[in-house]
Amino acid sequence: MNPTTTELIIGFSMLVITVFLVVAFLRYKAGASERRMQGMLERCGIDPGIIASGDKQAIIREMRRHCHKCQSEDVCERWLSGEETGENAFCPNAKTFEVLSKSS
Repeated sequence: MNPTTTELIIGFSMLVITVFLVVAFLRYKAGASERRMQGMLERCGIDPGIIASGDKQAIIREMRRHCHKCQSEDVCERWLSGEETGENAFCPNAKTFEVLSKSS
């Protein structure tokens, strides 16, 4: 049984759509992660402009990596909106934010 041209076109289209959806989802996740990281900087009293400064790029890159892999997104969103109280101990970058706030 050989696939027909129509079946090949449908299969290829499904592959393209799947790749598009995966890329769109990853971009969405990265954007949400970046927004949360900006919010965390502000809430911790750190100038968000630090992200653009060249002297701490390695630190920011590592923070982004941790933030993208974070499993506490819901808690983070609630903490940033003020629904959660207390420290940001749930954050994988909490210690880094603490050090940066002391050096700012």
